[in-house]
Amino acid sequence: MTWSGPRRGYHHGNLREALVQAAVTLIGQHGPAGFSVAEAARLAGVSPGAPYRHFRDAEALLAEVARQGFERFADMLARAWNDGAPDPLRAFEALGRAYLGFARTEAAYYAAMFETRLVAEGHPGLQAAGDRAFGVLRAATERLIAGLPEGRRPPALMVALHIWSMAHGIASLFCRPDRSRRKLPMAAEELLEAGLLIYLQSLGLAGGGSATRR
Repeated sequence: MTWSGPRRGYHHGNLREALVQAAVTLIGQHGPAGFSVAEAARLAGVSPGAPYRHFRDAEALLAEVARQGFERFADMLARAWNDGAPDPLRAFEALGRAYLGFARTEAAYYAAMFETRLVAEGHPGLQAAGDRAFGVLRAATERLIAGLPEGRRPPALMVALHIWSMAHGIASLFCRPDRSRRKLPMAAEELLEAGLLIYLQSLGLAGGGSATRR
């Protein structure tokens, strides 16, 4: 067999992860459509056929990048939420900032997660990782609305989806490292904070009410 580079992947038993990191690098440079398995193999220092021992095709490699991205994303959101400390409203705002921060600092993972049109059900672990990340937001939402009177309490899933849509839209429009994107006259975090405040006030969850201080 002829090798196109050093056999560091097999040598150290980490070819699978080396290929994932090569894909992350290529996605960061060229976008999800701008990489190939062959190019990932070249960057990892192995033959063009070596990746197929671990990934059946480019989609499978992208799915693993996305899975790892969702795991990192869930960890970042959970740290920001911090189980609702110091109080649920401020912790919720921190969770929103973390969402934007991930899109900004982990752009390659973010692109693999949300811009590749992967069918999660076709890739073991990807659906579970995505559900875990959304689960942080949903659990935070349930905690936040728990203080509302039962008759005025909206469905937690609906609220979580509204807030997810807001955060994701701002992240995708204004936080990605793309020079063609229009600039905001304010920080993206300020835009999200204002949007969250208006939305939560409409539910009676912001503005100093007791529901936000439980």
